[in-house]
Amino acid sequence: MGGLRKLAGPFVVPGPCGVTVRDRLKHLTPRDEIVLRAVGEHQGRLASRDLRARCADGLEHSKETWAARKRDLTAQSSSRIAGAITKATHDQWALARRCQAAHIRTLEAGIRTLRHRLSLPIGAPGTKRAAGGYRSRGEWFHKSRRLAALEARHDAAVRDRQAGRVRVVRGGKRLLNTRHHLTQARLTEGQWRDRWEAERWFIAADGESGKRFGNETIRVTPDGEVSIKLPAPLAHLANAPHGRYALTSTVAFAHRGVEWADRITANRAVAYRIHLDTERGRWYLTASWQRPAVQTIPLEAARARGVIGVDTNADHFAAYRLDRHGNPVGEPHRFPYDLSGTADHRDAQIRHALTRLINWAGGAGVTAIGIEDLDFTAEKTREKHGRKKRFRQLISGIPTGKLKARLVSMAAEHGLSIVAVDPAYTSLWGAQHWQKPLATPKRKTSRHDAAGIAIGRRALGHPVRRRTAPPPHDRRDRAGHRTAQAGPGTRGREGTRPPATDHAPRDVPPNGTRKRQPSASKTVRDAPSTHQWVQDPLMHTG
Repeated sequence: MGGLRKLAGPFVVPGPCGVTVRDRLKHLTPRDEIVLRAVGEHQGRLASRDLRARCADGLEHSKETWAARKRDLTAQSSSRIAGAITKATHDQWALARRCQAAHIRTLEAGIRTLRHRLSLPIGAPGTKRAAGGYRSRGEWFHKSRRLAALEARHDAAVRDRQAGRVRVVRGGKRLLNTRHHLTQARLTEGQWRDRWEAERWFIAADGESGKRFGNETIRVTPDGEVSIKLPAPLAHLANAPHGRYALTSTVAFAHRGVEWADRITANRAVAYRIHLDTERGRWYLTASWQRPAVQTIPLEAARARGVIGVDTNADHFAAYRLDRHGNPVGEPHRFPYDLSGTADHRDAQIRHALTRLINWAGGAGVTAIGIEDLDFTAEKTREKHGRKKRFRQLISGIPTGKLKARLVSMAAEHGLSIVAVDPAYTSLWGAQHWQKPLATPKRKTSRHDAAGIAIGRRALGHPVRRRTAPPPHDRRDRAGHRTAQAGPGTRGREGTRPPATDHAPRDVPPNGTRKRQPSASKTVRDAPSTHQWVQDPLMHTG
């Protein structure tokens, strides 16, 4: 066990803290679209200007600089719009800082791997835990140049982080680079321009409790009427009192509509965002609000009725139900999904697979789902896996971050808890201890099914191994029972197996005809009771 890394303990994942619903703005008039575009462009320019100012401040940011930026924005919009823009700017800057730290960690992992492999002789064999030397002098030379490049990138990233410099693109860096690859993206310059401008618009407002319907800037009544507080330079476009513009479209949230109506009726805060889908030519309104923090249930309560262990793979979920003692129950289940195609298609496939998994878990009567706490940030680098391009693509395709967020939110609606476990050695130990014992001539247990059992047992707090090592024969009373499935307080854990009374005696064949009894007795018990026992005189020892 000296070479194994220390395993982290399982924990119950906290539930979601927010809700987001969306509805389409139908039947908008041409004037409505003109006003929405004008508001989006104007506030988008303000947001870009504020983001540039925030990035220029760097680590010198303070309450005074924040207040100064907000005052400048208020003169060109309103106080609430300025507050929403500055808050979005701070969130975007903080996200860029976190991404910068993650990029530095990835570079450090690649540098460590390259330095280790370059220090080994050419052609040195590797081990299961570390790669060996490079195959040829040419490969060694190219990798040494890549090491120099990574070190230069790492030094530049560290200098930027220490100076507080971040690089942010409003609209997205990927969409910006798509401008140079329009043929591969199957876009014209005009289509790309429309998408780029729409992504840089800003039509959003934070909620405010105590105000009418929970939001003064973008107000939605219980009947679904939408009105917008226009910025000061666009006040001439208003068609309602107090510088507001009322849209002709109404909204009705089919999902969580009752919860949304309860909030706005009580004047509780609801944030709204209006955006345009340029591919479909549709406008959407998104509403979001926070939920009170709900304390997660204790880990022992989540384990009380057993768990379902789920092994996450590139194309399916392999799930197995376990009772609270860690024993597999029933048959394994597999929930496939296809992650090829567009992002919307991949998201729909994940939602469909998770819905089937949660419905099965609810019908099985368990209260928790055990899943690996996966993070392939450092494992996707080519420095670690070398020429294993297909394996790198495999682990890159597993939707770890989006999967965990969506599973937690969906499971919370069905009263299920998510128990995250350490993913180390689950596939290896599951195949070693569970794949062969569960295989039968009519059922083939896969490695993924065995990994699901290992994950479930780790979520329950049991070791992956089916039985602990037996104690020495001279210390059985001190070492205790050898099985690890049931605790000392479980009734019948050491009881004898009940006698089988539902089958015929051993001397009766299946067809019901009894065999002929032997003429002579073979044992002492078959001797007649009238037999007189006489001791052999030669047995006396005197």
